[in-house]
Amino acid sequence: MIVRRALSAGLLAALTAASASACGGQETDRPAARQEPQATASATAAPAATGPVLSVVDPWVKTTKKGMTAAFGTLVNNTDAEVTVVSGASALSPEVELHEVADSGGKMVMRPKEGGFVIPARGTHRLQPGGDHIMLMGVTEEVKPGAEIAFTLTLKDGTTLEFTAVGKDFAGGKEDYQPGHGATGEGMDHGGSGGAHAGEGNG
Repeated sequence: MIVRRALSAGLLAALTAASASACGGQETDRPAARQEPQATASATAAPAATGPVLSVVDPWVKTTKKGMTAAFGTLVNNTDAEVTVVSGASALSPEVELHEVADSGGKMVMRPKEGGFVIPARGTHRLQPGGDHIMLMGVTEEVKPGAEIAFTLTLKDGTTLEFTAVGKDFAGGKEDYQPGHGATGEGMDHGGSGGAHAGEGNG
């Protein structure tokens, strides 16, 4: 009887140890299985490289000897949100404004663009003769073909974009961006005879 009881106790101890060992092995394997999806999520969450919010394609400035001129090009929004250009600056002119050409009383006139240039998400906004453009008044030096003119645009959120535009001859609709006899000052209605912007709408 004593021998049988000893064997039974030894067998029970062996079974208990084997069971504990098996449970321990299962507990060791579980964390390893949970770690794999965490590593994948971390890699997915890594931030992607970002580029400039706004860029300018083919920027150019109409050549001029003095007075006024304008800059053109295509504004490209590289983000998923609307971007607005609210002002511009250049060492070439003490007064730079964002302008549009619009119909006023049956004639095309140039005037400041209310609200600035709005570029839709992942979209473009073209600056061209006869349309929206960057106006430079009282230019400080002659703009010759090939001249490189530095500009800075300020966005609605306060960030800025610097770019260089190239001087280019352009006749277009005979717009010469010079003050006309019918200029009315603040309204920038240069539609008088011989005025600079009367022909702009034909560009």
